[in-house]
Amino acid sequence: MARVMVVTSGKGGVGKTTSTAALGAALAQGGQNVVVVDFDVGLRNLDLVMGAERRVVYDLINVVQGDAKLSQALIRDKRIDTLSLLPASQTRDKDNLTTEGVDRVMAELRERFDWVICDSPAGIERGATLAMRHADVAVVVTNPEVSSVRDSDRIIGILDAKTLKAERGERMEKHLLLTRYDVARAERGDMLKVEDVLEILSIPLLGIIPESPEVLRASNTGTPVTLSDATSAPARAYMDAARRLNGADIPMTIPGDRKGLLGRLFGRRAA
Repeated sequence: MARVMVVTSGKGGVGKTTSTAALGAALAQGGQNVVVVDFDVGLRNLDLVMGAERRVVYDLINVVQGDAKLSQALIRDKRIDTLSLLPASQTRDKDNLTTEGVDRVMAELRERFDWVICDSPAGIERGATLAMRHADVAVVVTNPEVSSVRDSDRIIGILDAKTLKAERGERMEKHLLLTRYDVARAERGDMLKVEDVLEILSIPLLGIIPESPEVLRASNTGTPVTLSDATSAPARAYMDAARRLNGADIPMTIPGDRKGLLGRLFGRRAA
């Protein structure tokens, strides 16, 4: 039986879709059978980031409404056999997502995969609440900006109130993914520091993704960043985050924190 994960935030443009693709690819590379599901009906960007936009024939709405079978809509990644995509519709409205239809599709996906990763639209409207409805675990994506963190705090409250786990009185497992982080700007006070974000949101830190042109480059070429350049800082950060989701105990590092690195080097010399 799969674990269902929602990748969510209150604010748009923080990197949800990029993170969904990167985490999905990383988990699949680790031997898991993974499907990423685009709930952003009307916009549909996950297929672009996955490089599958020309292969979309049927979509989530078709399956929800019974116009196509799940097997017809699923797109298997050409690079990793254990990674699949269920795209959103670009021409339909979010009102076409019915609770009953989503329940049925999610139940079928749970039977087929180890991980079902739902890419949520930003905000708190219907598409977002349906994307998180079946989640066992939530990854809250935020930038180190006051507005982004505030919106993420609102999303955490909704996760604790409007999911099936909440209805059953169960605790939702939540993790923070801090994206577009720049150590130098944080030190100058141009953005929030990691500890500031953690103090406000009070959920466990899953990973810190550095600001990097490699992320944009990967998205523009239709390749998850964990596949485009596995040695890049954001790829390594996403790979570590994926391993933490699977229970691995991996030390948290702040990408680009040269001061911390130098401190460790001088500490070794002094010893």
